[in-house]
Amino acid sequence: MDNKKEIKILLWIIVIFGAAFFLPIESARFTTAISATLDLVKWYAREHVVLCLLPAFFIAGVISVFVSQGSVLRYFGANAKKWLAYTVASVSGTVLAVCSCTILPLFSSIHKRGAGLGPAVAFLYSGPAINILAIILTARIMGFEIGVARFIGAVSFSVLIGLIMAFIYRKEERIKKEEQMHIEPEPEKRPIWQTAFHFFVLVLILVFANWGHPAEGDVSSTWYYIWAYKWYITGFFGLLLGYSLIYILKIKWQWVLAAALVTAASALIATNLIADPKLSPLVPVMVGIAALSIITLFDKKDGDNKEWTISSWGFAKQIMPLLAFGVVTAGFLLGSTHDGVSIAGVIPNEWIAWMVGGNSVFSNFFASIVGAFMYFATLTEVPIVQGLLAAGMGKGPALALLLAGPSLSLPNMLVIRKVMGTEKTAVYVVLVIILSTVAGMIFGSIV
Repeated sequence: MDNKKEIKILLWIIVIFGAAFFLPIESARFTTAISATLDLVKWYAREHVVLCLLPAFFIAGVISVFVSQGSVLRYFGANAKKWLAYTVASVSGTVLAVCSCTILPLFSSIHKRGAGLGPAVAFLYSGPAINILAIILTARIMGFEIGVARFIGAVSFSVLIGLIMAFIYRKEERIKKEEQMHIEPEPEKRPIWQTAFHFFVLVLILVFANWGHPAEGDVSSTWYYIWAYKWYITGFFGLLLGYSLIYILKIKWQWVLAAALVTAASALIATNLIADPKLSPLVPVMVGIAALSIITLFDKKDGDNKEWTISSWGFAKQIMPLLAFGVVTAGFLLGSTHDGVSIAGVIPNEWIAWMVGGNSVFSNFFASIVGAFMYFATLTEVPIVQGLLAAGMGKGPALALLLAGPSLSLPNMLVIRKVMGTEKTAVYVVLVIILSTVAGMIFGSIV
């Protein structure tokens, strides 16, 4: 009999029994926090998983399977020219327009392909932080000066954080650089423009499927018209994806046509049977992803097509459980705020608003901490910060939260830790929080 094992089981039984025995269900704050947790989980599942994460997994799969190691090393590798690597990494955010969780499979993919730590971290930060849509929305709703400050801060942070991380771990990077000098990349399987076309079609599907609602009352801007017709635009890029599947990946046209027809039929059925306009698009997206998975898994012409879906599934298995745990924890502690709904977690929202008033070191630091651990989907940070400003938040802390929040979250940290280890993750998080605090203080003193 293994005594240590039995004692461990006994301790777990005691802990679980104690938690059940003292469960504070009579506490209004506890029950509200449970409601906030369930609300955030439900909203995350409806708004984020299908439209954001699933396409992101397939984009990561493209990088992992179709983008050659030579291409990754050329632009992101330890031997790549710094100006090129950091420029590509920092500019990527304006193209991707993703949140702190959607960037994770993409970051994981280029990291595994041999990207240098500095450029990879710059990419990790820039993806959600330099979201051009969010920056424009910030300038329109909260003022031109805070929009410009957010843009300048996000671009400079992505490069600065990457450079600092590369400097701190320069010995590891030197070893990686020496190893990569001896790597002889395999020749490209297809012209680079074909892989780029396939990749960017998927990116544009992700961008337009998640195009945010315009500001209240805005019914005439370009933003509004793109939002109003976003599913037609997404459908157009879906047709381009079909072209790519047939002429680039060489999948049988009959299979692609059948997949397209099934997806279109599901869209018509969902539109007529599901009244909620937010839920009806989820059906054809899920059907389309399932159809894409099936036709690639059963393709016999090119093993890479099957490997694409298997690789995407690998990213999903690695990332989804950690994200789920992080969303539940964030909802319980910090509550759920979205679409005009605000449910407090164990930490009341009033405490947060009270602590981030003025422009003190503490208020900026606290705003950075809250932003780092709270989960923001793409564009949702703008109305949340707008509400906090109305509740008395200082402009400096508002910028600090805008710089730390979109790029980090508790779910995001859990996945980053698995990709690059506890120490590097801790250093990255600390750098984001410190730089956001300093930027908030400088901006608050100016305005």
